[in-house]
Amino acid sequence: MDSAATDRFDVSRFEAGRSRLASLAYRLLGSATDAEDAVQDAFLHWQAADRQRIREPEAWLTKVVTNLCLDRLRSAQARRERTAGAWLPEPLLDGDVLLGPADTFEQRESVSLAVLMLMERLSPMERAVYVLREAFAYGHAEIAEILDITESASQQHLHRARHRVTSARRGGGDVDPASARRIVEEFLAAASSGRTEQLVALLTDDATAFSDGAGGLAEKLLRYDTPRRIAAVVRAGFKPTPAKRRLAGGTPAVHYASVNGAPAILFVLGDQVIGAVTFDVAGGKIATVRGIAAPTRLVRLTKAWRQQVPDTPLIAKW
Repeated sequence: MDSAATDRFDVSRFEAGRSRLASLAYRLLGSATDAEDAVQDAFLHWQAADRQRIREPEAWLTKVVTNLCLDRLRSAQARRERTAGAWLPEPLLDGDVLLGPADTFEQRESVSLAVLMLMERLSPMERAVYVLREAFAYGHAEIAEILDITESASQQHLHRARHRVTSARRGGGDVDPASARRIVEEFLAAASSGRTEQLVALLTDDATAFSDGAGGLAEKLLRYDTPRRIAAVVRAGFKPTPAKRRLAGGTPAVHYASVNGAPAILFVLGDQVIGAVTFDVAGGKIATVRGIAAPTRLVRLTKAWRQQVPDTPLIAKW
């Protein structure tokens, strides 16, 4: 095989695993943009390497991508962004290849917005071990090789990571899609009509809400605790006004969607998603509400939205 043919073969071999690498990077970083950048950097490493000496390309590339992500998580810029209180995971429409494997509950949970936020409590090494084990089922010997640590250290990191995630997680198990949609539709109806008591009744006693601010302009995430406080904020936020429509650039439609495996509603203007509200449902009630309006967090979701035929909106003109 001549050099040009070899290069084409090697490029094809990399591309065959790109989706898996990207889904690994997304779980580690919580950002589609950063994940794609990490995979592209890995491709440059792949091109520069002596590929004939790489016996197991998949393992080699997994190690490169994981360590590129760890470098990003440890960078001064990432620490500033993630400790400033304005970081949220980038939401993805279900079906996006970045969501990766979803055959087991652990795989689906590891890419939920709830767990991606909880993983911010982990050290970069704990996060890497947790993702490699829970989402990709790597053994501790393999993880040790990828991260240049001992098997014992891998087991310890996993134990701490699982404890921190599970101790902070509320609810559990897969939620029936039909039930989740019914609860979200009831929430939207109550919010749109201003029925505070019905909103409170739909929330768990320890419910929490987060928002990156109208238009994503908040310097820090806005956080609200207690059902009554959340209901008041939601009622005010969901009430359409001329000022809000001017800010949005028109009158959006409101659609139901599934985002990162959880129920959500999308505010769509033309073919542009201008806002997303995601929900964690536990015990038949809403445990967490996240309002995401920062345009940079909605770029990939909007691209995916444009590629599908939307169903009938819950609200045609908000």
